[in-house]
Amino acid sequence: MTDTTEIDRRMLEALVCPVSHAVLSYDAERQELISKAAHLAFPIRNGIPIMLVDEARKLD
Repeated sequence: MTDTTEIDRRMLEALVCPVSHAVLSYDAERQELISKAAHLAFPIRNGIPIMLVDEARKLD
């Protein structure tokens, strides 16, 4: 399995930002879930969303 593994869209729709509880958008190119409300990007590794704030990338 690689980082470009296809993500289950239904699973993504069920996930929300752990900080803001807002809906997340999926960035397939970067393999991240984006929380515009919290200005964070949560990585997806081997098809698994890592929903930990400590693992998230801060967005400008």
